[in-house]
Amino acid sequence: MLFPTVAFALFFCVAFLANWLLRPKPTVWRVAMIGLSFFFYGYWDVRFVTLLAGSIVLNHIVATALFAKRVDGRLSAAGRRVLVAGVAANLGILGFFKYYGFFVTSAENALGRFGIEVGPPLLDITLPIGISFFTFQAISYIVDIGRSRFDRPLPLLSLGFYLSFFPQLVAGPIVRATDMAPQISRRPDPRTIPAGEAFWLIAQGLVKKVVISSYLATNLVDPVFDVPGDHSRFEVLLAIYGYAIQIYADFSGYTDIAIGCALLLGFRFPQNFDSPYRARSIAEFWHRWHISLSTWLRDYLYIPLGGNRRGRLLTQRNLAITMVLGGLWHGAAWTFVAWGAIHAIALGVERVLRERWRPLGLPPRAVATLSWLTTFHVICAAWVFFRADSLTRAFELLERLVAGGEPSTVFSAVAVTLIAAVVASQFLSARSVDRIRSEFARAAPLAQITLLALTLTIIDAFGPDGVAPFIYFQF
Repeated sequence: MLFPTVAFALFFCVAFLANWLLRPKPTVWRVAMIGLSFFFYGYWDVRFVTLLAGSIVLNHIVATALFAKRVDGRLSAAGRRVLVAGVAANLGILGFFKYYGFFVTSAENALGRFGIEVGPPLLDITLPIGISFFTFQAISYIVDIGRSRFDRPLPLLSLGFYLSFFPQLVAGPIVRATDMAPQISRRPDPRTIPAGEAFWLIAQGLVKKVVISSYLATNLVDPVFDVPGDHSRFEVLLAIYGYAIQIYADFSGYTDIAIGCALLLGFRFPQNFDSPYRARSIAEFWHRWHISLSTWLRDYLYIPLGGNRRGRLLTQRNLAITMVLGGLWHGAAWTFVAWGAIHAIALGVERVLRERWRPLGLPPRAVATLSWLTTFHVICAAWVFFRADSLTRAFELLERLVAGGEPSTVFSAVAVTLIAAVVASQFLSARSVDRIRSEFARAAPLAQITLLALTLTIIDAFGPDGVAPFIYFQF
């Protein structure tokens, strides 16, 4: 069930009414919302509802066992073994569904180079939508219990609500249990809903997804990435820029809609994007892009590995492990490994330059501009591997930048305008954006309705027939 559809609009109306009518009855409310979230998840494939329910039960058992193994508020040795087993179980389920085919195929190919034709049978496994997101949330929950960030385990229904809550179930943001648990427990007043902010976010997300992302994908990115040999170097370069904007508009658009829907239900999710393409370094980019994932990787992988506390060499190792695994989290393919590796190398180079390089008398504004240009193009080059369906296709596309070719018909002034406009929007100050949003929220209801109706008219006029799934649904 996609957000920008009539089916979801009808579903959300039911969920909205059930949420606020049943909120005074906590147990009934939790059961009803879990049931609605299961319906939402099962809309794609009802078989995987049992997987989601199994994850809830598994992590409730692990959490209960962890509290039973605490001594003076700390985990005992037996408790640490339970925690390791719990994390391993979650990763094992994720690994089986998401990476079985990748590792088996890679092993068979490696052995085949030596003339060895062996290997287990390759099962036809369907990837459950959103499994990476709810698995990471489950892991953060049990790890935070091990870190004594909870006084007691969440009740089963509260945990079920947390892991299955439909606005962020299939594509994030990755919300921590420490943030959600207090919101599940309290009873907000429906009269205090920030409806203006919520409707602004939903409308903004719809424009990003249905107009910007869909247009660039259909009219520029897909034709060039599918057959790069048929296009000139300028068209390839434009398509690379186009994909950088497409994936931003697609994913941040989903996040805007998810946050807006959650606000209407009385929940506030953390910010997931903060003008990532204004970053002047790769490190800054990861403070602005998919913030819930980057902070998760920092807190639950990079810092436990040692972070930057054990010297330069081990810091570089920890960065490499974190970014490569972060790339692999996005998909079971060597292209995602390459994408993560590019970011790891860039982060390592930045750390060295920060320690040793000094601007050669350039004015600060020139240094800032050069830093931004370099960062943006490294990010765009990495996106080539993220988007390409194979390493061969990625290198073919990059080679086309040098070799060139005859121009085709994909050049579009509209596409250039969209790319330029979105990049320029990244440099709007947060204060300006907040002021615009606040003015909308304070406007009279009739003015809000008129503006929303105009936005929906624009979406209907410029959006394509049908709605493609969000890019991050596959992760």
